[in-house]
Amino acid sequence: MGHREDLLAGARRCLETRGYARTTARDLVAESGTNLASIGYHFGSKEALLNEAIGASFEEWAQRVRALALAVEPGGEPTTVLAASWDAMLTSFAEYRGLAVAFTEALAQAERQPTLRAQLAGIYEQSRASVAAMISEALGIPDGPQTRALATFQIVVCDGLLVQWLLDPDAAPTGPELGEAFRLALGRLPT
Repeated sequence: MGHREDLLAGARRCLETRGYARTTARDLVAESGTNLASIGYHFGSKEALLNEAIGASFEEWAQRVRALALAVEPGGEPTTVLAASWDAMLTSFAEYRGLAVAFTEALAQAERQPTLRAQLAGIYEQSRASVAAMISEALGIPDGPQTRALATFQIVVCDGLLVQWLLDPDAAPTGPELGEAFRLALGRLPT
């Protein structure tokens, strides 16, 4: 591996253990076995390195959720498939806890870092397309505006579920509990 790859791997480890806000340039150098000049040469700044590492980590996490969610039987009853996907999210939170915390910290920093804000907005845009394709595959329906709307809903649920899980994992709702609440809400909505 070259210095660029070493820095990204070191940044990933720092994000997992120290978080986004508490990682220093010296931490990155120590973790990657490189030098301070390498950060500037390859990324321009510590923040740019962390931003790229958080983006790559988010993409990896999204692929893990996809694999877990698609492990359910395709074409099943939609709320059952949704419940399974919510359980997949919860499973992935436990696997990626350090990165989930770092991502949450990065969201808070995005207000004052326009580049990070644009990058995170881009991640969400990519996620909507990816989740829409996953919904299309899982439910056996064509990809289009409806799957895009469902994808947006899934991401909203994921973000809220993540915050609740980070604060109190034992009190966070399970996939089946969310599925039942969703069914109840749909049954009571006016037509």
